[in-house]
Amino acid sequence: MASRRIRVLIVDDSALVRKALTDGLSSDPEIEVVGTAIDPYVARDKILQLNPDILTLDIEMPRMDGLSFLKLIMQHRPMPVIIISSLTAGGSSKALEALQAGAVDIMAKPSGSYSASADSAALCAKVKAAFHAKVRAHSGNTTFVTRPAAPPPSAAPQAAPAPHRATAVHPATPHRTQSGPQRNFSHKQIILMGASTGGTEALKAVLTNLSANLPGICIVQHIPAHFSRAFAERLNGLCALEVREAKHGDRVQPGLALIAPGGFHIVLRRSGGFYTVELNEGPMVHHQRPAVDILFDSAARAGAGPNALALLLTGMGSDGAAGMLTLKEAGATTVAQDEASCIVFGMPREAIRMGAAQKILPLDQMAGCIERYASDVALPSVSA
Repeated sequence: MASRRIRVLIVDDSALVRKALTDGLSSDPEIEVVGTAIDPYVARDKILQLNPDILTLDIEMPRMDGLSFLKLIMQHRPMPVIIISSLTAGGSSKALEALQAGAVDIMAKPSGSYSASADSAALCAKVKAAFHAKVRAHSGNTTFVTRPAAPPPSAAPQAAPAPHRATAVHPATPHRTQSGPQRNFSHKQIILMGASTGGTEALKAVLTNLSANLPGICIVQHIPAHFSRAFAERLNGLCALEVREAKHGDRVQPGLALIAPGGFHIVLRRSGGFYTVELNEGPMVHHQRPAVDILFDSAARAGAGPNALALLLTGMGSDGAAGMLTLKEAGATTVAQDEASCIVFGMPREAIRMGAAQKILPLDQMAGCIERYASDVALPSVSA
């Protein structure tokens, strides 16, 4: 018997955006838009009435902003929420704050050219990923209480989520100086990371617990164009190592983490003894640009295999699994996040199924794994 469709409630004060999202989501036979709401107060009543599986939520609305409403939802009626945000700097910042507050994904607000093509296909994919995401209650002070709803049915019943392991991780104090023993690395050494749904907070949990003294890092996080720069800047303010959005021609260097820009694939090249990055707007891979497989495959082609540590974190789908297998066969050390600590176990599960992951670790052990790798590959110190 076929499972029922995923029930979505759209919350946005713009009639044009509500129609665009409704049309886009309704194009997928697995999704049903059960209602729309012009603000959080109407949405509150419709959540109780319609019991949706997923919410799409605007950030800037009258009477109550979307971020405040999200925090109420996560406290009293946790459910998967996709943030629909403007492309302004303020919108990007608030969208990232929403991810920290418990939203599972973000998407740019539809423009006048929005249609049931690539944009709506991406939104439908995000809804399907969100449907399988684990969500947990966030504490907070509020007087707005909603009635708990029955858990949504699914084709594959989900186990009750354990407390997210990332909560045990404590961010490092931001600095740019290296404490502890100084380590030097060959420019051949590289750390590669890929993530999707739930990945922004997973990457934060890992990167904020790393020292500054590490081999160069390249990261692909599935994130819309225009949001990646704000994400990188946010991490840069929290981490000991330097984090920034990658630019075409950047050199991969120790102590630097480069994040692929939304809308661009990141490709590694080896030139003059260094890795450099190239950005391109080639075809989407696994409906994604940037794609983890593109980064991992290019690293293998650049000869990074024996000198690479590759990690695949939470995310829907299979992006990164085949590329990780290629890297493993080229001699890389490969690690996948375990199911209990994933928001969505799709990408790591596929890597494990293919035999691409040599190790399977919870999120709160990833930083330690990276630090051990760095110590193992550090060049011998030279006495003065």
